[in-house]
Amino acid sequence: MRSILPEQMELSRDITPVIGNVDYEEFRWRLAETDRLLRTSGLENDFVQRALARHEDEERREAEKKGCSYREPGARKVARRQEMYRQALRCNLVRLWTEKEYRKFTRRLAESVLMRWFCRIERLDCVKVPGKSTLERYDKLAPESEVRDLVKQLNRLAVNGQVGLDAGLDLDAYFSDATCVKAAIHFPVDWVLQRDGVRTVMKAILVIRRHGLKHRMPEPESFLREINGLSMDMTHSRRCADSKKKRKKVLRKMKRLSGIVLKHARRYRQELADGWKTRTDLKEGQVRQIIKRLDGVVEQMPRAIRQAHERIIGERKVKNAEKILSLYEREIHVVVRGKVDAEVEFGNTLWLGEQADGLILDWDLRKDQSPGDTKLFRSSLERIKAAFGRYPGSVAGDRGLWSKENETWLEGEGVYSALCPRGVDVLRERLKDPQFVELQTRRSQTEGRIGIMKNDFLGRPLRSKGFEHRELAVAWAVLAHNLWLLAGLRWAEEKEKKKAA
Repeated sequence: MRSILPEQMELSRDITPVIGNVDYEEFRWRLAETDRLLRTSGLENDFVQRALARHEDEERREAEKKGCSYREPGARKVARRQEMYRQALRCNLVRLWTEKEYRKFTRRLAESVLMRWFCRIERLDCVKVPGKSTLERYDKLAPESEVRDLVKQLNRLAVNGQVGLDAGLDLDAYFSDATCVKAAIHFPVDWVLQRDGVRTVMKAILVIRRHGLKHRMPEPESFLREINGLSMDMTHSRRCADSKKKRKKVLRKMKRLSGIVLKHARRYRQELADGWKTRTDLKEGQVRQIIKRLDGVVEQMPRAIRQAHERIIGERKVKNAEKILSLYEREIHVVVRGKVDAEVEFGNTLWLGEQADGLILDWDLRKDQSPGDTKLFRSSLERIKAAFGRYPGSVAGDRGLWSKENETWLEGEGVYSALCPRGVDVLRERLKDPQFVELQTRRSQTEGRIGIMKNDFLGRPLRSKGFEHRELAVAWAVLAHNLWLLAGLRWAEEKEKKKAA
């Protein structure tokens, strides 16, 4: 792996002290503490080294494809890349701590001297702030495995007492639970899928026609107006006396319109693939993107039409495994939650496990349907042993994690089980154990940790598109959460020392 070049510090102005605002003082402390931790722990250098090696491997493979020899980058280019990767790491972290939206964050970064100092972009002469497109590239710069390795490295340092705390964090107790990370989709009403499909196809055709390629068809705007009108009719039909008959009538019109749109989509897709070089001014990458968008809709629209027919006209149920929830997000599922405000949710199951101080030790965003909390629990403990070399001393969880197999396995591994039994008589007997009561009392705080992750670090719903990007967003959120938590623990220790002095 390439060694890191010495960092050349730029001249910058000192941060003006602010008096009278405790929240700002704490925020400044946490940024300074995180800056110290990134530099002294080796996390930042490790991230930069991995990024440099990956960048050079990509350039080497590209040179081999073109049949030319690979030339290693010079010291000046390597130094620029190092600066970019450091900036990417820090921008991703402070964005998750403040404004998650790229456009809002770049404006706030331009306004804040403190955040510019943390992101290493503060200069005496001129400040160049990364734009929203650059921030998006930063967000997707590293694969999920590299960010996960950074979290593991940080957690090991925290447990070993190498992050500046008076003592290392313990692994005596492990608390875990599962939740659902909602996807940013429309509520999956069956006829809405047809509206989305018609809109996507017609907007793609508008782009193709605007760049010079036209084929015989009515104006695309007429299809958009028609599908919007049918959507309004479908919405208002619920208020009619004969709502079922009205909805079936409107859906038949939607099906007829969707069939016509699909025919136009297939023709334009073929015309674009055959004649984009001579009949349009589009670039190859733009053509690939348009064709990919059309193919995704054309492939799924027949199933969406059949699904709407079965549920509205046929009045028959469709199995969850056979449902299309979104034309754009395929790796999402119906997650049965059974909550008061959400009987079911649409997204991916997220497993989250923490230790007593709130440090997130393990997480797993499921691409496929969840196999059940009992199986997720055991695989989580196996990952913790692989990361730290041992199991936690005790575990606690709700009724969903309890099973006879888990109890037997935990007893064989020498791990104290505080999983909540499902039987009332067994639970009543376990409540006589003070250790069980203490762990179950602390276990309720894990619900709050999950809420913090979803509301403050991920956003509800999570805006990332595609499962790989959602998985990467969760990994970045865990890293930002753990760094913020460790800085807060240091802040609390310093306040106690000042009081004692």
